[in-house]
Amino acid sequence: MFRSVPTKLTIPRFLPIQPLARLRIAACAAFCVAAFGATSAPAFAQTQSAPASTAQPAPVGDTAVSTPGAAASQESDFDARQQVLDRRSAENDYRYGVAQHNCYSRFFVNHCLGRARDEMRAERADIRSKQLTLDDERRAERARQRDEQVALQRAQDEAQAPQRAADEARNQQAYEQKQQQHALDEAQRAAEAPQRTANEQAYEAKQRQHALDEAQRGPNAPQRAANQAAYDQKQADFQRQLEQARQQGAQKEQERQERARRYQQKQEDAAKHKADVEERQRQAAGKAQQKQQQEQQQRQQQIQQQQQQQQQGQ
Repeated sequence: MFRSVPTKLTIPRFLPIQPLARLRIAACAAFCVAAFGATSAPAFAQTQSAPASTAQPAPVGDTAVSTPGAAASQESDFDARQQVLDRRSAENDYRYGVAQHNCYSRFFVNHCLGRARDEMRAERADIRSKQLTLDDERRAERARQRDEQVALQRAQDEAQAPQRAADEARNQQAYEQKQQQHALDEAQRAAEAPQRTANEQAYEAKQRQHALDEAQRGPNAPQRAANQAAYDQKQADFQRQLEQARQQGAQKEQERQERARRYQQKQEDAAKHKADVEERQRQAAGKAQQKQQQEQQQRQQQIQQQQQQQQQGQ
């Protein structure tokens, strides 16, 4: 029967605990209480025995295709086994912390600590071995699922291959029919082109003849001629005004470009003038500095000459 993990540490009064060990034990206790507080002992025992009763995953080369429900069940089984390993790891750390605490109340402290450490390492090695096994099984299951998906997709592609071939053949046939119909339409339009040209010329001739007939029959032919002349004059005036507006626009555009050019030239001249002023200022500063250095050298020479004269006078 599984024994529940104690969550209360009994600290003897006659032996003080080191601060570092106290902090370590308190941290392990808090973590394990949080991990096992909502889980009962029977449920933990049942989940602990789950890895031994779980079925091994099917080999990768198996031809049977698993259903989505079976895959989900297998994944949930992996998750349950992973939770069991996590609980065992947390429990092992907690037991090791409790054993460390209890060892400080015994006479052979180092021997007790070594035995607790060995038990902890053995449990950790067993957990690590089961973790590796679980990881291998999970990778194998995922590889098998990928192979099943690839095989299923390949089977679907093979099943749909005749339909795709039929669709491509039908599309190709429809395209060829459209091309043939287009060629026939082009040939028919080319054959009817002379007739259409003749019909248009005949229509234009009829329109001109009708206009002449109307001019000859109408009593207001001079008025219509005057109206036509006035209309033509208005069109000519409009064209002249339009041309003048275009010329004025071109002239304004030229003037604008000229102003922009002059402005650019002014900017360049200003920049050049600024550069010249800065250069003259730099040269003047250099000359002033050079003059100052020369004056300083002259003063130093005068001081040296005075010192030499004083030394000679002495």
